[in-house]
Amino acid sequence: MNIKIKLGGYQYTFSKEKNELDTLLLKFTDSIQKIGIKYVVVSGYVAILFGRSRLSEDIDILVGKADYGKFLKLWNLLMDDFWCIITGNPEEAYQIYLNSYLPLRFALKNHIIPNIEIKFPKTELERWVIEDTVQVQIDNKFINISNMEMQIAFKLYLGSEKDIEDAKYLYELFKESLQYEIFEKLIRMLNVEDAARRYLGWKFPR
Repeated sequence: MNIKIKLGGYQYTFSKEKNELDTLLLKFTDSIQKIGIKYVVVSGYVAILFGRSRLSEDIDILVGKADYGKFLKLWNLLMDDFWCIITGNPEEAYQIYLNSYLPLRFALKNHIIPNIEIKFPKTELERWVIEDTVQVQIDNKFINISNMEMQIAFKLYLGSEKDIEDAKYLYELFKESLQYEIFEKLIRMLNVEDAARRYLGWKFPR
């Protein structure tokens, strides 16, 4: 499949073989887009999308806080191909889980993994991420991912070996097109200056 992304006036284009996670995500986001709910793909899958070779069993998505009627439309559309691992009751899924900022997990029917985790944004940072997305073209389809500045900074904040390697990979890939004023602000906000120096060779002030 062919992938294109534009960042800061710079377009990055490459081709790769579509994997199981890619197919799962495109099918899932197609339903979200049909209903017209805001969403953003975050966390580890973003690095995998751009060619990082590592295993993952799930995809994390923040979805805009829709009302129950809109969520029910999404639920019914998803049920053609997916099932909810957490509960089979849409009202419970909305009221007890999503509305309480707890995640829901969906997998293709007759499967458990890989799966997709969705949740409503809870923090101001999460609300900002869902409003400031980057659009990626995959063949003739489009998906929304978190902006690269946040993606890299938050990976440093999470701090596991896997997250650090994701951050390093994405930084090397997109360092020529990052908005550095925003990136440095996020690094300071998340208190990961030392990690940025150590793993990215970051210098303050830039």
